[in-house]
Amino acid sequence: MMKRILTALVLLFTIGAAKAQDWPNLNKYRDVNSKVPPPVAGKKRVVYMGDSITEFWLNNDSTFFNTRPYLNRGISGQTTGQMLLRFRQDVINLKPDAVVILAGINDIAQNNGPEKLEDIFGNIVSMAELAKANHIKVVISSVLPAFVIPWRPAIDPVPQVAALNDLLKTYAVKNGITYLDYFTAMADARKGLPANLSKDGLHPNLNGYKVMEPLAVKAINEALNKK
Repeated sequence: MMKRILTALVLLFTIGAAKAQDWPNLNKYRDVNSKVPPPVAGKKRVVYMGDSITEFWLNNDSTFFNTRPYLNRGISGQTTGQMLLRFRQDVINLKPDAVVILAGINDIAQNNGPEKLEDIFGNIVSMAELAKANHIKVVISSVLPAFVIPWRPAIDPVPQVAALNDLLKTYAVKNGITYLDYFTAMADARKGLPANLSKDGLHPNLNGYKVMEPLAVKAINEALNKK
């Protein structure tokens, strides 16, 4: 029994060390990215950058991505700082015409420790600036409604989500960037995700993604048409 426990501890330590060495998880899409073909003329490639809400989107409605020139680069649990570090590999190097950034809730959840709101905002702005510098049109998404964070019940996300969304919208309007407002279309009276759109109050179910999809397509088209 003791030998099994020691083996399990060694395995956990090894996994933890590997994650620490690749904090932004650059290995997640490294091989997949290397096989992405060059962009095709006439097809506007779009990369979705985000966390579990983006990653699980592909599992819940793969048709949405597979029938369009969309690439999903979501990684569950990630904060904006981690996304910023992998932005060149998972977005810029894929040479998309546009990027849809959906991020922030894991920062609010303190997945990597407490953060100031302006730092979360700053990371998203930095991703937008990197995209613009590389001639990639930008769509900045609002953080989705969240009344409770299942793994951080002591944190009240409602005021922080509202404050971050205000910052993102103001920045987008000021800089001619398309702002994608999921929050208004999905929030219930508590400013959270209603049960018909989510099982856990944080991650959309298929119905939730079906609300998001036409909003995303509309925002992408708007961004692509900007000069």
